[in-house]
Amino acid sequence: MKTTLLVVGRTVEQHFITAIEDYVQRIKRYQPFDMEVIPELKNTKSLSIDLQKEKEGELILRTLQPGDVVVLLDEKGKEMRSVEFANYMKHKMNTVNKRLVFIIGGPYGFSPKIYETAHDMLSLSRMTFSHQMVRLIFVEQLYRAMSILNGSPYHHE
Repeated sequence: MKTTLLVVGRTVEQHFITAIEDYVQRIKRYQPFDMEVIPELKNTKSLSIDLQKEKEGELILRTLQPGDVVVLLDEKGKEMRSVEFANYMKHKMNTVNKRLVFIIGGPYGFSPKIYETAHDMLSLSRMTFSHQMVRLIFVEQLYRAMSILNGSPYHHE
């Protein structure tokens, strides 16, 4: 199984880029992983929020492949402790044949088509974070999950 983090828009803050790249490399020690960036929409001032979500949704759908298991990172998703997320990942590694794709949407969330495509929704917190921070928090939690599953001392109980 390959795990992919699909994000809308590039990360611009250098300190986030550095930290995200560090965790991506750490994750790759445990499993195939990549982060794919869908370019931000241009000239969005003339677009309604719903139209922006729809256009981003079309770009997301074009990126998905047959057989992908799609998990949205969404405020309405299920919250888990790190150990629960590790067990979630263990289950997915045993059941997903192709790609497990986690998606972080644009600033207004996902279009209805993307919600229909999703197999699961997870929330990282009830709090709201910037999209750049969510990327870093997610890759850290994925690395933590892999560390837990592999008996690494990274996670302490």
